Amino acid sequence: MTIALKDTPDTSWWQALNPALYLVSILPGVAVWLLAELPLSHAALWPATLAVVLLQHGINLLNDAKDWQLGADTFKYDSWVRIHHGSVRTAFYHGLISLFTGGALGLLVLLLHGQLWILGFALPLVLLGVLYNAGRRPLSYTAAGEWATALCYGPGVFGGLWFVAGQPFDGTALSGMAAFAAFATALLFSHQPPQIDSDRQAGKHSFAVRHGAITTYRVAGGLLSATWLLLVAAYWVGSGDLFTAIVFTLAAGLAALWVVRVGPNPKRIMLSAALVFLVSAVTTTL
Repeated sequence: MTIALKDTPDTSWWQALNPALYLVSILPGVAVWLLAELPLSHAALWPATLAVVLLQHGINLLNDAKDWQLGADTFKYDSWVRIHHGSVRTAFYHGLISLFTGGALGLLVLLLHGQLWILGFALPLVLLGVLYNAGRRPLSYTAAGEWATALCYGPGVFGGLWFVAGQPFDGTALSGMAAFAAFATALLFSHQPPQIDSDRQAGKHSFAVRHGAITTYRVAGGLLSATWLLLVAAYWVGSGDLFTAIVFTLAAGLAALWVVRVGPNPKRIMLSAALVFLVSAVTTTL
């Protein structure tokens, strides 16, 4: 299926890829490294994080394909459908290849490290991510979309990586899961307001369509603040180094204040989060 392109500037594959978006999959891996309470299995953590990035890439492509098919985001200049010259089918198969590659890599990591039990909760959440874009009425077009996002990135991504890295199920694990559930949902909400009109026309019942731009930005800011509060709590409980805990707390507080003050959007949320974790990583290695 090929759809005529709107009159917009040419799009490069780098613009469509938008590497910063993948921080939502990479940062949970970094957080696992920083919050780890037991000796860390780097050989399991980082390949598993790459698998999550590939899964996210596949889901992003399926989302672009489904949105174009249903008439949403047709003015999105960095859609993967544009990279594939308006072919929804090509974007769809590109997404499937990435999805299956990520799934295969993740399965290989679990096999090599004897952790197949993780599939018990990870596989249903991967399927939930696929259902986010699948069918005539995908979850992303309903009020269940934000809940699916929270589950996939909280228990799914952070929880899966935490257990892959050989860490215990405890308060730190629960705080991390809740934090990244809030973080991913804040990111989702922050990009919705500019698309309210096109989403409404396409029948997409996003949070912003249901509640309006002002409320959506306010809730996104609240969720981001909750993210940092939960991670600070986890850091103080799990960290044995007072100095690094203080640095993380100050960096997280400044990040939350800045984003909430200037207004949340995906770039600000990702940039501030990346800086917080970069500063914390540098402090940890000193």
